[in-house]
Amino acid sequence: MAASNDKPAGMTKVNAQQKAATTHDAAMRIIDAEAAAREKKTERLRRLRMEREATEPVAEAAPKRRKSKSQ
Repeated sequence: MAASNDKPAGMTKVNAQQKAATTHDAAMRIIDAEAAAREKKTERLRRLRMEREATEPVAEAAPKRRKSKSQ
């Protein structure tokens, strides 16, 4: 039986543009997922901060002291 150079069924050579497109698509999915997670975290932290500020009593700022002019 002689060895053949035929490729098995379903095996095709992928050109550089297809590889680049696949890589780009995967990268964009990762970037979008990270951005969505970041937005979700930011919203959660913002909501917690607003709730905390709503329950805390408002503290009056102490009046600023003036520097003395005696030198």
